[in-house]
Amino acid sequence: MIKDSIITFLWSMSPFGEAKVGIPYGIFHDLNIFWVLLISVLANILVFPIMMFFLEYVNRTLLRWHFYKKMAIWIARRAKVGSGDKIKKYGFWGLMFFVMIPLPGTGVYAGSIAGYIFKIDAQTSFKANAIGIVISSVIVWSTTLLAKGMA
Repeated sequence: MIKDSIITFLWSMSPFGEAKVGIPYGIFHDLNIFWVLLISVLANILVFPIMMFFLEYVNRTLLRWHFYKKMAIWIARRAKVGSGDKIKKYGFWGLMFFVMIPLPGTGVYAGSIAGYIFKIDAQTSFKANAIGIVISSVIVWSTTLLAKGMA
């Protein structure tokens, strides 16, 4: 149980799936369904302060390197083209809606970057990301329970 809880937590923090992978992993490894939801949401929310630290401090240092700067500009352009207009126009609500959609590329990593790029203050961005994460996680959790035949 401890090993599967840790793996669920780590998957939920991972940029390769976030809670969208952590929740199904935990449920299909027979962890308590409410425990899975709790640790997945907490792990996914924990990503936001880590990303803000990265964007505020580490990003500035790495921007001096040509390869990193080129990659950062490419990511910023993708973020602006994807849902950028809606996030910029609707602010908190646009960011929350973007994060709550349980599709690849729409989680807290992208939400943190979008909030940073569109200069949404950190507190507002955190709230939008956290609410979006909870809604997305509940959607994935419910869908996984239905798929497993537990609901």
